[in-house]
Amino acid sequence: MTGAGIRTDGPRVAPRGLRRFAGPRPPRPETCELCGVIVPGESHRHLVETEKRTLVCACTACALLFDRPGAATGRLRAVPDRYLTDPGHRLDEGAWELLQIPVGVAFFFRNAALDRLVALYPSPAGATESELAPETWQTVLGTGRLAALLEPDVEALLLRRSEGRTECYLVPIDICYELVGRMRLLWQGFDGGAEAREALRAFFAQVERRARVLAEDVR
Repeated sequence: MTGAGIRTDGPRVAPRGLRRFAGPRPPRPETCELCGVIVPGESHRHLVETEKRTLVCACTACALLFDRPGAATGRLRAVPDRYLTDPGHRLDEGAWELLQIPVGVAFFFRNAALDRLVALYPSPAGATESELAPETWQTVLGTGRLAALLEPDVEALLLRRSEGRTECYLVPIDICYELVGRMRLLWQGFDGGAEAREALRAFFAQVERRARVLAEDVR
């Protein structure tokens, strides 16, 4: 049934006021979750809400409030921007097996509230947690210099097992969740597929470029 005065033959044209909904909508700009100002899409800072273990987008001004001395004990903590690597700390095949991680990539961070290490790895379902006994952490990673520098909740040890060797980096926690998001989006089939593997290669190439080699006298 059609209303009076409305033509039903010929091409249909959306009313002018509705045309802006007919095509793809532009993405909404990201905003600081503290003050509401628009922040750059890829280069803004993050805070960790430690109780919920979630990331909060922040502008530079708001992030600096949580970079000050004494701010590290609050509910929100600023994610640092340091990348470190220690070529002297290598994991052999037996050490990797102790971690019981079913894929070749994992990251580990210390949860201050629980006072224990949390081990996560990417999967098609997102970040999957692996329970890790304290003695296993101490045996495999705890004696390394990077582990001694790890800031709770906001930094992670990022490991990649490839071609018989394991790379280990100390990185900001937010890039680990970025990696998880990429893998979830691109993963296909049993082994992830070619696109996911290429994204993983490019991701670690970028981490390697940014990582500073730990000086010999750092403890």
